[in-house]
Amino acid sequence: MTIARSIRLIVPALVVLGTTGLAARADDINDYPTATRSEYVFGCLKANGETRQAITQCSCSIDVIASLLPYDRYVTAETVLSMAQVQGNLGGQFRSSEQATSALTDLRRAQAEAEVRCF
Repeated sequence: MTIARSIRLIVPALVVLGTTGLAARADDINDYPTATRSEYVFGCLKANGETRQAITQCSCSIDVIASLLPYDRYVTAETVLSMAQVQGNLGGQFRSSEQATSALTDLRRAQAEAEVRCF
């Protein structure tokens, strides 16, 4: 077998392996549903002005958050933020529990990193 023929056999195999690895990493990063990403971008646009630049920055922001925070952790933090607004004992549990505080801390760190990278 000549070197040229060996290379012709190896290159396609490497391409397939590389593509598979990229797809796996993309799936890990893109585990946020489209609706969740859209909701985030719409809220971000309302807070940052509804401009073309804001769309780019807000889209970048949710991409950074998704790369740093697993989706289930994001859902936990969003639930805590929502439930903490409830008056009384039920809301108090979400404002004071260690798990809730930890989830919010993780989200806020990811948001701060997104702010630095995107805005």
